[in-house]
Amino acid sequence: MRNKFFATVLALPLLAAVFAATAQSPDPVLGKWKTFDDETGKAMSITEVYRTKNGGIAAKVVETLNKPDATCDKCDGKDKGKPIQGMLVFWDVKQEEGTWGGGRGFKPSTGDSFKVKSVKASADGKHLTITGCKLMFCREGKWERVE
Repeated sequence: MRNKFFATVLALPLLAAVFAATAQSPDPVLGKWKTFDDETGKAMSITEVYRTKNGGIAAKVVETLNKPDATCDKCDGKDKGKPIQGMLVFWDVKQEEGTWGGGRGFKPSTGDSFKVKSVKASADGKHLTITGCKLMFCREGKWERVE
């Protein structure tokens, strides 16, 4: 009985180490990012990429940098004139074969929607590249991680 107790006590730290080693590390695309206008290079917003309930990812503007009360003047329909802060900029993005893609995106500064081709973090985790396509034309946006 005493040997079983000691074996159990000794096994617990080993099991904890195994579980810690196999625990999934946070995905490098998650977190807060500074976005830039792809034409002017000017910083536009702080956007948060987060995991959704269905296991995908989405991104929402949490702060506008140049105009704190900026509204979506170029949006159509129900979003026209609404605050940019709080708007989704991409959603329904899924991970397939180790790469995030699919889903839809929206650029509040132009009112354009697009298909998300990919969302990739740099090897050092400091930059995020979002590739979006409309018809057969694709563009990349580069974001910087906010510490």
